[in-house]
Amino acid sequence: MVMLVVAVLIFTLIHLIRTFAPGFRQSMIDRIGEGPWRGLFSLVSLAALVFLIFAFGHARQTTGMLYSPPFWMAHVTILLMLIAMICLSASFFPPGRIASAVKHPMVLSVKVWAFAHLLANGETSSVILFGAILIWAVILRISLARRERAGLLTRKPFVSARYDLYAFVLGLVLWGLFIWKLHIWLIGVPVSFAM
Repeated sequence: MVMLVVAVLIFTLIHLIRTFAPGFRQSMIDRIGEGPWRGLFSLVSLAALVFLIFAFGHARQTTGMLYSPPFWMAHVTILLMLIAMICLSASFFPPGRIASAVKHPMVLSVKVWAFAHLLANGETSSVILFGAILIWAVILRISLARRERAGLLTRKPFVSARYDLYAFVLGLVLWGLFIWKLHIWLIGVPVSFAM
């Protein structure tokens, strides 16, 4: 359990450097250049993700239940995951109405994903993992809004509604693939349609 908490803290803090230590990020870019900084950040992020996955897998074997979700919560989670996949897909395309309305579709996707998994998973390890990622995404969204108000960040303007159609189709395909086999292949746990 301690290892999972440490892994969650490392992963989330790494991804909040720009929020809490923008001067450090800029000083590193000034020192080694933007390309090397991005490469270094990507490597450290990947190592943190691998550690998080390992720690979560280890913690799942030893932690108990905090709560037992009702059977119908699995259906709510599956529906929310469709929304998360559409938002995630919208972040890959130029802004359509979805991206323009939600402003940061990838961050919203992470929030919906984490919240949905909190609804369906009452194990202590799951609550720690998904709760921490939900908190991280909320902090990140607040930070992005503040940077926009300060003029440090500008969002891309609306381009075309056809990108909403692309996002919907791609999101639906990803959602279907995860339900079909991808979730068990990547996570090791099948999608549950608990009855």
